[in-house]
This record gives sequence, C-alpha cells and structure tokens, in this order.
Amino acid sequence: MSTRLLGFEAVENFRDYGDYATAAGRRLVQRRLLRSGHHARASDADLAAFSALGVDVVVDLRRASERAAQPSRRPQGFAGRVIESRDADLGEAPHIAFLRSTDLTPDSVRGFMTETYRNMPFDARHVDLFTRYFAALAETEGAVLIHCAAGKDRTGLLAALTHHLAGVGEADALEDYLLTNTAVNLEARAPEVAAVIERNFGRRPSDAATRAFLGVEAEYLAAAFAAVRERHGSLDAYLRDVLGVGPELRARIEARLCG
Repeated sequence: MSTRLLGFEAVENFRDYGDYATAAGRRLVQRRLLRSGHHARASDADLAAFSALGVDVVVDLRRASERAAQPSRRPQGFAGRVIESRDADLGEAPHIAFLRSTDLTPDSVRGFMTETYRNMPFDARHVDLFTRYFAALAETEGAVLIHCAAGKDRTGLLAALTHHLAGVGEADALEDYLLTNTAVNLEARAPEVAAVIERNFGRRPSDAATRAFLGVEAEYLAAAFAAVRERHGSLDAYLRDVLGVGPELRARIEARLCG
C-alpha cells in the first residue's frame, strides 16, 4: 500500500499528493497538498487526525445538493477557510441522469466518464472553484485539502493540473491520479454501490460496470487534457487564460509548494 495514503477510518481516498520531483530539480513539500473523498462520515479519530495535519484551506468541489445531502464533519473549533461553490444547482446532476436513463454497461460507463472529463475543465462551477483554489495556494501557509464526493474525478483533475503547474513529470502525475484504484477497495465496494443504484433507480449494474464507475482510468484524464488543448492550445494557456494563473501567481505558488 502506498505511503501516500493516510490512515483515515471513514474518509475514503485521503492522501498526500505532494512530495513529487519537479522538472526544475526541486520537490513538492510533504503534507502541504492533500486530497480525499467527502468527510460526512468522518469518525472522531478522523477529526483528530485531520486537526493534526494543520489544514488551513478546504476546497469542497461538490455541488450544493451534494453538500446538503452529506454535510462535512469538521473538528470542533476548526478555523480554516472553506472554499465551495457559490451558485445553486441547476437541474439534475449529470451522473444521476446517466444512472437513471442509460444502460449500465462497462462501455457505457466509460463513455460517460470520458465525456464528463472532456466537459469538466469548462464547467462554470469548476472554473470558479479551481480559480479560487490556485489563488489560495499562493497565499496559504498551511496545508490545502481538496475533495469532492469520492475524491477521484473533480479532485483528480485539479490535482493533475496542480502537478502540471508545479512541473511534476507526467508519469508521476498519472501514477498519483491512478492511485484511487488502490486507495479504494473497488472489489469490496462494487456490490454495495450496485445495490444502492438498484434501490434508487430500479436497475442493478454488473460489478464490472460498477467498478468502472468507482475507479479511474488514464484515458479519462487524457480526455480532459485533450479537450483543454483543443480549446486553448496548451494546459499552460488554460491555466493562464481561464483560471487566472499568470506568471506572477504561478511563481508564488511554485515558491510555496517546492522545497
């Protein structure tokens, strides 16, 4: 099991995505960049462990309806800044519409996830949250935690963009992205999640389809980056022109994150 995984009892996929070498010969510092799934089921021991990490900023990438359904637990007295979406949800979440209306096969799941990743960098909610996250990275001394529901897709894309900005090699960035498949016991979770889908939508997907939904694949992240390059020419141009990470802000982020 990777040493990047932090031993939380009831918060899935909690890990450090720092401590990678960069192209400039430096290294991302440890325990400054953290990522996870949601914290609604955090145990008291988890809250104590969270407190010990010195988190100054939490970026909650979930929709308002997700936050309302599974409100985060925080340690008593937590004084950190929480960045979350400011707009109300507009309509049904895409994954709910997919589960409700589409044949749930491994191929259909992969097709849905690929298209989701192609759209994710340009969703107005994500652009707003990603922009505020990068601004926070430049000014925050303590750790910054990013999370969504499962800590794999929205979180995975934002972590990968951070790695690109900091000069982390593509192989290391991809390894970090794919670590979800180790951090989450997909085999054990698949039957449980399939039963929930059946209860809510009247159809039970196969375990293979459910595992495709729960895990991540290199092609998903590649689809997001390809879409960014198609629209903006490069990831650097997207970071600069869409998320506001110009040379000055980028230099401040790199100075804070790299030892």
